[in-house]
Amino acid sequence: MALVPTAGTDGAVFTEVDMGSSDSGSTVRATVVQAATIFYDTPATLDKAERLLAEAASFGSQLVVFPEAFIGGYPRGSNFGVTIGNRTLKGKEDFRKYHAAAVNVPGPEVDRLAAMAGKYKVFLVMGVIERDGYTLYCTVLFFDNQGCYLGKHRKLMPTGLERIIWGFGDGSHIPVFDTPIGKIGAAICWENKMPLLRTAMYAKGIEIYCAPTADSRDLWQASMTHIALEGGCFVLSANQFCRRKDYPAPPEYVFTGTDEEPAPESVVCAGGSVIISPSGAVLAGPNYDGEALITADLDLGDIARAKFDFDVVGHYARPEVLSLIVRDDPATPVSFTSERSDGSHK
Repeated sequence: MALVPTAGTDGAVFTEVDMGSSDSGSTVRATVVQAATIFYDTPATLDKAERLLAEAASFGSQLVVFPEAFIGGYPRGSNFGVTIGNRTLKGKEDFRKYHAAAVNVPGPEVDRLAAMAGKYKVFLVMGVIERDGYTLYCTVLFFDNQGCYLGKHRKLMPTGLERIIWGFGDGSHIPVFDTPIGKIGAAICWENKMPLLRTAMYAKGIEIYCAPTADSRDLWQASMTHIALEGGCFVLSANQFCRRKDYPAPPEYVFTGTDEEPAPESVVCAGGSVIISPSGAVLAGPNYDGEALITADLDLGDIARAKFDFDVVGHYARPEVLSLIVRDDPATPVSFTSERSDGSHK
């Protein structure tokens, strides 16, 4: 595995490449991006995403996965002025700015991401903050290498204080897309710990399991290895690497939950992005050194080799004893009996 400095992106970016020796016909080159959002500046973040995507494509990557909430930002350290029974005026203004940085799906930012995927001929998995009216969702968007938007996954269960700023996804947003490079899906951060969600994805035949995250702890690596082994799939986990200076300075943006305001150069998310094979072997990463493009060749034959040992929804299942029902219809709070086929109503 080589660690090679590259130019042309913000800050110090390294490219970590693990080149396999497998038959190219059954191999997919995949990259996980480890980089920070330009907070409150979605156009600049899109520009940065394109630079990183172009660089990954220059190494022959066919699939590129970005971190959780890369477009729109992960509001690490913020409490949005919330205490039980009260929300401060500053916290409400913080939410207004965060809402303004989010993206509509569909919308112009989604169109630009689709154009990027088509331009660089890559399958793109992108973490965004989705704006649906005045509710935000932590979402992953999927694009094919022809520049077509495929669909989205909304995070089913935000963690902790995330629940005050993000809505909840439903069963209609757990897609696995059958593509020429494999069946691709995603679960975001700690919803990867939900065994029934994982089982639903296994039942859809997922082969390349994307896990955008905001968790840089060492323990995260154990979860990613377990999922690869349990699902007999490749796991691609992308996290941001960011310092305090990647967020607005105080008093505009204040880190809470610490004894003192972190210094500008303090690392507030250390990354840990990683690519793991269906056998549990680490193919690339984890990287804790800085912004990086972490790349590996995925031998798709490894999936069949792993499933021979253990197929969690196949020969290792016991449906007469244990089974799962997934409610995958859209859950909408309001329905109109006069609604037309195009979604409008009288």
